[in-house]
Amino acid sequence: MTVTTDIIAKADDRMKKALANLATELKSVRSGRANASMLDRIEVDYYGTPTPLKSLANISTPDGRSLLVQPYDKAAIKAIEQSIHKSDLGFTPNTDGNVIRISIPVLTEERRKEMIKTVKKIGEESRVAVRNIRRDNDQEIKKLKGSGISEDEIKSAEESLQKVTDKYIKEVDKTIHDKEQDLMEV
Repeated sequence: MTVTTDIIAKADDRMKKALANLATELKSVRSGRANASMLDRIEVDYYGTPTPLKSLANISTPDGRSLLVQPYDKAAIKAIEQSIHKSDLGFTPNTDGNVIRISIPVLTEERRKEMIKTVKKIGEESRVAVRNIRRDNDQEIKKLKGSGISEDEIKSAEESLQKVTDKYIKEVDKTIHDKEQDLMEV
């Protein structure tokens, strides 16, 4: 394996991580269907320590329009309910003492458009991240000039890096397009 191949492999790995980060970010953007990952970003003040909700409770989807949060510690119900209510998701939790039920409201057309703008912004941030990775690795390749590596190999490495970049930009675009389609479904 040559130095340039190592650089391309490293760039590919970093771009793969950027794509995985995009998928994680998009899970928190809610569509019209209930999904336990909608609550992934919520942190609860649990005895003075910010703790992820998924560490404090079992989250399930009994149907397509609701979430059921079952805390492991019943004493945390009030704190969990407050955290869900304060979140930017717009949910109103209902507690019966043992579990928290969250009804997922149908998205209005205006809210769908806002969500699509958010998705596009997240997508652009991911494209920028991929391009920054390309730029960093391209600079690494350019530093190899004059170090005994042929001009042809450097040129080939730059082309390979661009192909990898194009592949991941296409993946980002496809992922964003799929999420937009998901948001537009009624």
